[in-house]
Amino acid sequence: MVIAARPAPSPAPSLRRAARVRHLGPNWYAAVMGTAVVGSAGVALPGRGAVPSGVLAGVWALSLIALTALLTARTLHWVHHRDQARAHLLDPAMAPFYGCLSMALLAVGAGAMTAGLPLLGTGAAVALDTVLFSAGTAVGLTAAVAVPYLMAVRHRAEPVAATPVWLLPLVAPMVSAALGPLLVPHLPAGQPRETLLLACFAMFGLSLIMTLLMLGLVFARLVTRGPLPLALTPTLFLVLGPLGQSTTALAKIADAAPGVVPAPYDRGLGVLAVLYGVPVMGFALLWLALSVTHVVRARRHGMGFAMTWWAFTFPVGTCVTGAAALARHTGLGCYDALAVALYTVLVGAWLAAATGTVRGLLSGELLAGPRPAPSALR
Repeated sequence: MVIAARPAPSPAPSLRRAARVRHLGPNWYAAVMGTAVVGSAGVALPGRGAVPSGVLAGVWALSLIALTALLTARTLHWVHHRDQARAHLLDPAMAPFYGCLSMALLAVGAGAMTAGLPLLGTGAAVALDTVLFSAGTAVGLTAAVAVPYLMAVRHRAEPVAATPVWLLPLVAPMVSAALGPLLVPHLPAGQPRETLLLACFAMFGLSLIMTLLMLGLVFARLVTRGPLPLALTPTLFLVLGPLGQSTTALAKIADAAPGVVPAPYDRGLGVLAVLYGVPVMGFALLWLALSVTHVVRARRHGMGFAMTWWAFTFPVGTCVTGAAALARHTGLGCYDALAVALYTVLVGAWLAAATGTVRGLLSGELLAGPRPAPSALR
């Protein structure tokens, strides 16, 4: 008698879903950041109604949905693929992306107070931003310490491996510095408001100094070892993040200072916002031009879509808010025009990155295992 072999039972649906996220790294939070900033930067544009508020609110809602889905997927990743999660922490090309988790939480939280306000109302927006700002700041400060520690003690990366990706965990506290002032008016008057505002100023300082130290390594690698690998070329835009975000941060801190910090420090912060922001925005435009030339070269040499394309979005968005802030503090129309021009670039970059991501998800290519190529984003 022949006994037919029973077919092997198929994996449970939960296990099949978990298998799909094995190679889902923290770099995916860049897509949330890039989506959220389209809404927030649109609100910052000069003139009321430059972009319909309903459109900006819809973009913010999309970022909230993406953040929720990604947090769920990353939880599955940690539960079912702890070996891969630990490998990401020990990978000098992937560990810096833990700063993106912080910035995604912060960007969506701040978006609730700006683009998402018509959907939520003030009370719900403040509550959501409080939770996400607190969590994002805690994660960001932890990453700013833990990732450089791992790089020094466990990663031991060579100078030739230096890329703008190394800036990510160091920029996260600067995002907190730029977005924290939104919550200052909603705290009790007196020490609570002043404490939060000066804490934002402190995070501005710690992020700026650490970023300057790391930026020297990145620039030295670029000019002594040649262009970055094709897939990593878009990460040159990441340098714009601390430049635009620091300009935005000082302006926002100065805006919130009157009545919160004593004179003459409140007026001094307004002066500092202009004295710092104007030259830094000039350097940002120089770096933008340099980055564009590298990307054009990479495209001519065959650079295709990769998740690194999301580097075109959030950093440019911070320059939009930085230019808009300088327009408010100087009254110069050229900064208004610059903010609008950069926002146009941001929208085009978001459309390109989002289209490529959707195609990659539908084909399964973006969630497949890493290829043997010199790429930090998978």
